Amino acid sequence: MLVAGVDLAAEPKGTALAVIQWSPARATLLDLQVGVSDGAIVTAAAEVKKIGIDCALGWPVEFIEFMNQQLSLEATDVPIDGGLDWRRRMAYRETDRQVRQITGRWPLSVSTDRLGMTAMRCSGLLSRMAHSGIPIDRSGAGKVVEVYPGASLRLWGFATAGYRNSTDVRANLLAQLMQAAPWFDAGNFADLMVQSCDAFDAVIAAMATRSAALGRFQKPGADLIEQARIEGWIALPNGRLAALIEDKD
Repeated sequence: MLVAGVDLAAEPKGTALAVIQWSPARATLLDLQVGVSDGAIVTAAAEVKKIGIDCALGWPVEFIEFMNQQLSLEATDVPIDGGLDWRRRMAYRETDRQVRQITGRWPLSVSTDRLGMTAMRCSGLLSRMAHSGIPIDRSGAGKVVEVYPGASLRLWGFATAGYRNSTDVRANLLAQLMQAAPWFDAGNFADLMVQSCDAFDAVIAAMATRSAALGRFQKPGADLIEQARIEGWIALPNGRLAALIEDKD
């Protein structure tokens, strides 16, 4: 099984793409790039079984409705609340609340944080993929899935404090990862994973994508599936790291 992981930024600078080949006994990092363009990501999406993107794939339904109301504020049935609870509903998607419940941490808000600029780029990517013939299902059921590398690492038992900002921390974390997953072959890309936090996260995104491809992730319930198809859904791994090679393809 061939899968890809993308650590997306608002521009190609800061964006990384990893491609991993999975077999029943081994996972081989075939390619790892930084400074990746939209075209390269769309091409990769066409070549792999599943691609995971570290970015919100959509906005909260209530936020979308709120933005539509801005066209005519006086036409709303009731005045806009504007209070703290209301603002929190605008800021976070249902999947963000699920992540908070499972991990104890809030993801960045696509509505109120700088993540919004990256999400706009991601929206363009999804549109280009769709126009190239790749069906888009933001709930994770299709070829494209939303992933969260930091949370995935924590769920697999790794400490992540400071790894985005320190090469020393990343080197130590990579050593721990290689010890826990001796079946993972980073090839000639280990140094790049240490030097670039974006490259590191792209590799973890590809691992989380493999978990999603195997169906080993926290799926939206039947009552949330339609909402997830609009807002996006973070595929948090719900199995052991070793389980990524236990299923035959």
